Amino acid sequence: MQKKVILSNENSIVNQFIAELRDQHIQTDSMRFRKNMERLGEIFAYEISKSFTYRPAEVTTPLGQAEVKLLQEQPVLATVLRAGLPFHSGMHNLFDKAQNAFVSAYRKMHKDGSFEVKVEYMTAPDLNGKTVILSDPMIATGTSLELAYQSLMQRGTPSKVHIAAIIASAEGLDYLMKKLPETVQFWVGAVDEELTAQSYIVPGLGDAGDLAFGLKL
Repeated sequence: MQKKVILSNENSIVNQFIAELRDQHIQTDSMRFRKNMERLGEIFAYEISKSFTYRPAEVTTPLGQAEVKLLQEQPVLATVLRAGLPFHSGMHNLFDKAQNAFVSAYRKMHKDGSFEVKVEYMTAPDLNGKTVILSDPMIATGTSLELAYQSLMQRGTPSKVHIAAIIASAEGLDYLMKKLPETVQFWVGAVDEELTAQSYIVPGLGDAGDLAFGLKL
């Protein structure tokens, strides 16, 4: 499988939901914003599930036996707080037996306007031999996801890691693809070419966390 999948490159309902996330008028409805992120989480989970391993099984129906293919193992779903929660929730709707991991990362601002990304908190199950899906709605510089990935690796060595993002800057995506192992698979809704000096994606959609949950101090 290729290392990078851009879902908006094909015509699908993904494009409708991303368009609504970007729309400054629709964004004023935070419940719809969260719902669209959740819908995208479900679609991403479905697409990623096609790359998983399945086992043959039989299911007893009221009229007989049906041969089916069942997911061999549930993934571990990881996300970056707080913006990633609705996106993560959508994935959890499909992988409803999955274990979960959470990473809290934030920008520590300096007086000169520069910043550094800090990981404040992480919780995860044993990741040895597991398939991990690490999701974050936005990839700007890529630093937050890189640190989240490194933090999660303290819990073991997964057999496979998938990274999912709704919108990524071209610069941030290229950075992560160079920094993370070759085996990491990227799933992105759309790629935007511009990243400002303040590390905001253009056209992007704004601050996903604020739009979903309200302004922070």
